[in-house]
Amino acid sequence: MNKEHIKMYEDVKNLLVANASNPHAKEFLADEVAKTSLEMNHLYEDLGFKSRTEMGRFMMENFTSLAKDKPKDKLWKKYLYECIDSIAPACVSCNDQETCFRCILSEVSA
Repeated sequence: MNKEHIKMYEDVKNLLVANASNPHAKEFLADEVAKTSLEMNHLYEDLGFKSRTEMGRFMMENFTSLAKDKPKDKLWKKYLYECIDSIAPACVSCNDQETCFRCILSEVSA
């Protein structure tokens, strides 16, 4: 992991810890979600969920305040990284930027 990825991991983890709904989420799940958010697939896939709906239920149970604030039309990885004013590593090389809920990096970077 390079320095930039370490900072992103720490920022996502701190965001999740600050919004954890229970001790298990704070002490274990925040770390796992933060590490996994650096991977190259959709976050729900890399976490082992079958669908975005399952991911949403997981986040609502464990990170309720984030789940309530997340716009319905935004993917979780994109939302988490926007919360820390960054772009997820996977988004830089994604082939779906134009259709990923208007995820165009030039707009995010501006």
